[in-house]
Amino acid sequence: MIQIEDLYKSLSGKKVLKGVNLNVSKGEILVLIGMSGYGKSVLLKHIARLFKPDRGRVLIDGKDIGPLNSRDISGIRSRIGFLFQGGALFESMSVFDNVAFPLKEKLGLKKDEIRERVLQELDNVGLSGAEDKYPTQISGGMQKRAALARVLVWQPEIILFDEPTTGLDPIIGHAILQLIEELHSRKKFTAVIVTHELQRVFKIAHRAAMLHEGVIRAIGTPDEILNSEDPVVKQFISGETEGPISYR
Repeated sequence: MIQIEDLYKSLSGKKVLKGVNLNVSKGEILVLIGMSGYGKSVLLKHIARLFKPDRGRVLIDGKDIGPLNSRDISGIRSRIGFLFQGGALFESMSVFDNVAFPLKEKLGLKKDEIRERVLQELDNVGLSGAEDKYPTQISGGMQKRAALARVLVWQPEIILFDEPTTGLDPIIGHAILQLIEELHSRKKFTAVIVTHELQRVFKIAHRAAMLHEGVIRAIGTPDEILNSEDPVVKQFISGETEGPISYR
């Protein structure tokens, strides 16, 4: 579904990505881990074609998205959902209008169709009855759920999650990851999740990849990453958690 080949990117004169190679299979949940400032979010933005690489390629279903014109890029982006770290809800809009926004902007659906799809996705994320509230009137966890509903209402094949549990307490963060797992089991989208929440996210991941100093340092199942003998991986795991991780 996603192929990243020899990807390079510099920002403000700093080399961020230095030859990233990574494949993500259709229907897979891949977790992207690594220290802050090492380009995980930058890599996500290349997959969404929000950034263009200095060198290398990103392919979606075998098609290089780098050289595509604006019309073709719109077609690719219609297949991709992006859950931003802060949720990126419009504070001046109700929860309903936030979720409906992409449908009104792109598809030209009738009002009844839009309402049906929005209410269905709000129900899927546990926000039935909250459609008339505004983002400032709901909790951080509910805001993340609303942002997720806005992504899902577009029915994307690929969803990119940038730190979906940041700023949430452990219980709410765990609930968000459980929700992602439940929705994935029903909708079978392909997911790439950037996170520091190793203990919790490894419960739902098929594979994990570590981005370190601009390249993929390690990739494998959660068990393989947790038991890696690579000193960089071991240091990262031990530094991010207190004691051994048990995710079963």
